[in-house]
Amino acid sequence: MNLPKQVRVLERGWLSSNNILFLEGERATLIDSGYVSHAPQTLELVRHALDGRSLARIINTHSHSDHIGGNAALQKAFGCGITIPAGISEAITSWDEDFLMLRPSGQKGEPFRHDAVLHAEEEFELAGLTWRALKAPGHDMEALVFYCESKRILISGDALWRDGFGVQFAEVMGQAPGLAATKATLEAIGRLAVDLVIPGHGAPFAEFDDAMERAMKRVAAFEEDPSRMARNALKACFTFNLLELRRLRRVNLAEYLCGIPFFMDVGVHLLRQTPEALAAWLLQDLLRARVVELRGDDIVATLVA
Repeated sequence: MNLPKQVRVLERGWLSSNNILFLEGERATLIDSGYVSHAPQTLELVRHALDGRSLARIINTHSHSDHIGGNAALQKAFGCGITIPAGISEAITSWDEDFLMLRPSGQKGEPFRHDAVLHAEEEFELAGLTWRALKAPGHDMEALVFYCESKRILISGDALWRDGFGVQFAEVMGQAPGLAATKATLEAIGRLAVDLVIPGHGAPFAEFDDAMERAMKRVAAFEEDPSRMARNALKACFTFNLLELRRLRRVNLAEYLCGIPFFMDVGVHLLRQTPEALAAWLLQDLLRARVVELRGDDIVATLVA
């Protein structure tokens, strides 16, 4: 697995997405910028990787908080332009916190200005390489992935990871047929010639066929049992939020869940559990998976933020 010498991947832990830096002489372009609470760390990492270069542009794969959260801080620091998927332009301009899944999920973001959009099938150049934006609905219905045919590299965002793909928000919230869109996206990605995948989370990988097989099996499992998909979404989103909270009193878990629309919509209205039953199941399942642990009366994530 060899990255082109002009490409740097800043692999991040949760809460932030990976940052992918393209060096272009005295300038550079960054794909995705992490979560807002990590913005100072993102700024430091990017500044070090630039090594004296200027950051000319940020390009985002999609609208979620862990991919756009550093945009404002980087724009203030470097005066860079920002390019976003065309489908999220109106929501970014109006800073629609419902569309951006900020208010429903209990997450945060900082408004920023964009000056350009990318459309599906549009070609653009980064670091001397030609890339094509491809539509990738599912996890985010307006998401794009970026493909370099000459180097057989796919920048997949949250459409494909080494072991799965991003939460199916649109599907579990009843907003759109997101799982069918995810399946179609994976089928389209599977027709590409790919030697290297740079995902939104996790290390770059060359095992494209294996990842595709696992992703399609997960789609099939979700099709067979939609409640499994809903439970997966709840666990992933709660773990994300807990990483930012640092710790949460066990006795306050049900109350916390009641304050987050996404947890109520999915847990109470879709899975038909009371907040207390939902809290009990969620804690037990995450403890069993060793994703969280109890420290005295507090629930604490075991993952690295």
